[in-house]
Amino acid sequence: MSDDKSDQFSGPVRLERPATGGAVGRLDDGRVVFVRHGLPGELVRVAVTESTSKFSRGDAVEVLEASPGRVVPPCRYAHPGGCGGCDLQDASAEEQISWKSSLVTEHLRRIAGVEHEISVTQPASEPQGSRTRLRCAVDDGRLSLRAARSHDLVTLDACWIANRRFAPAFASSWHGAEEVELRGIGEGDPFAVVRRLTPRGMMHELCSLRGEPLEPSTHSRVDVRGHVFSVGPRSFWQSHRDAPTMLLDTVLELARAQSDDYVTDLFSGVGLFSVPLAKVVGPGGRVTAVESSPYAVRDARENAEGFRNLKVREWSVTPRSVNDSVDEDNIVVLDPPRGGLAKGVAEAIIRRRPRRMIYVSCDAATFARDLKILLAGGFTMSELRVFDLFPMTEHVELVASLDFSA
Repeated sequence: MSDDKSDQFSGPVRLERPATGGAVGRLDDGRVVFVRHGLPGELVRVAVTESTSKFSRGDAVEVLEASPGRVVPPCRYAHPGGCGGCDLQDASAEEQISWKSSLVTEHLRRIAGVEHEISVTQPASEPQGSRTRLRCAVDDGRLSLRAARSHDLVTLDACWIANRRFAPAFASSWHGAEEVELRGIGEGDPFAVVRRLTPRGMMHELCSLRGEPLEPSTHSRVDVRGHVFSVGPRSFWQSHRDAPTMLLDTVLELARAQSDDYVTDLFSGVGLFSVPLAKVVGPGGRVTAVESSPYAVRDARENAEGFRNLKVREWSVTPRSVNDSVDEDNIVVLDPPRGGLAKGVAEAIIRRRPRRMIYVSCDAATFARDLKILLAGGFTMSELRVFDLFPMTEHVELVASLDFSA
């Protein structure tokens, strides 16, 4: 499939509804176009940036009739041709919630065949400065982010959504680096994970936000509901400052684990869910945490110190590891990456017949794909919570409770 990347300017386009990648309209030739920086109901002029035989993509470069939900973007880099990180900065908070609700509703209906009323919960804190991790490219020594659907770099001197403590990093020089990940997790000093390409391959170096080398043992430490988690620089941690607490509270509430229960935590990371669950089930219960990243496993074992009922396994989540870690009547918690469950994993869980499963997902489409398999295999979805943990974007975090009823 070939793409035409040259800009073409359309006549007026009426935008109809939200969709993944932009609001949907139709060009003069009837072809569907996905328009960034436009909102449903608006009449806009579109710069078409990409065309295929089936659809086009573009940016709203002139708003002829504005939506009541339109606002001035708070970040000066959020405009056509600018940073591609925040795709809904033109929308008010209410309009963003409406957009996210519509997308989740549509994914569930179209992919999983499920009709479900969606209510999106917002964090208590403001979006500005809420992101505690930011991965940046480097352009001529300056931190940069990419334009939408492009390898083109946009050099920044600040990021509106990112932790305000990152400011020194944008004023520093990062010559020789391929990528710089800024981490401001917890209350300690933020730092940078610098990736450099060398003749020996990609090397990782820990630095202060001004580029001075740090000890390789540098970790973040963050208190979540009274447990201090150690998070290594190459271990995953939720990016929104409020996400760990909101998700943990929801998982514990929906899991309804009791003393003596057996729990399997798949994609367990550094133990955000498995450590508190080990407290809940007590010495008569058991928690098995399954994680493939050796860095996260090392952190999880440190975080689990003193919990004799919690075992951390360095396994990938596959049908075989499901067979080895999940038993009938277990409670299963899983928080897969954006791509969802690998082939055969959902079917393997069904065969093991756990009584309850809590599925945490950062992608509504892959969640709906997996949900369809789980529902067909005998699960029923008793509850679904949706959280706005990616403000200024179309993304959400979902937590579903599924009970085995076959």
